[in-house]
Amino acid sequence: MSLTGKTIFITGAARRLGRAAALACATNGADLVLHYNTSLQDINQTANEVQSLGRRCWLVQADLSNRLEIASLTQKLIDLPSLYGLINNASIFKSVSFQGTSIEDWDSHMTTNLTTPFFLTQKFAELYSLPETGRVINLVDWRAMRPGKDHFPYTISKTGLVALTRASALALAPRIVVNAIALGAILPPENEPENDNILRQVPLQRWSTVEEFTSVVMFLLDGPSYITGEVIHLDGGRHLV
Repeated sequence: MSLTGKTIFITGAARRLGRAAALACATNGADLVLHYNTSLQDINQTANEVQSLGRRCWLVQADLSNRLEIASLTQKLIDLPSLYGLINNASIFKSVSFQGTSIEDWDSHMTTNLTTPFFLTQKFAELYSLPETGRVINLVDWRAMRPGKDHFPYTISKTGLVALTRASALALAPRIVVNAIALGAILPPENEPENDNILRQVPLQRWSTVEEFTSVVMFLLDGPSYITGEVIHLDGGRHLV
């Protein structure tokens, strides 16, 4: 696969899966626009690794729970190189129950996990001018396809992001394809060890590897352009149980 000469925008690119996606894209020839919020040291490290691979890199900062900063971020796209792809990776994930959800919990999850991907995708589509089919990837969760009562505002926001993926695929065809990756057990929450109890409900009985995640990312960025509106489950079959 080759992304040589193409520029990809990734939100939440300083650490974890955003960083992994950035390095995979750079390894395959892409230049990167990397978003971060407060992780300045981490984003600089990621940028240095991207540049060590011979690729160009631009950094943009924004708090994606702040609607004013979202608007500012979308405007920054105008002054950046023409984008080929957008990966909406940044996310808030809090264990909040139905009754325990405050207005602040609801707003922060919806703004970061759903409002931001919409307005970035909207601006991406407005500016898109390349001859190739543009690519948008939204990171969702297996819970989005089978919502339950745990992680309530997170689950609802990701369910909305699945709907946004499908509606955007229709709205932006045929110039741009929009797909999603629904993740399961891949990286434990920060500052928590891997909990093998999670695997009891995973048919494949193991954690996903980061390399499996980046393989799916690369497939959606550089694979067939005749796939749109799809949700690929990288969850070991968890959504089936």
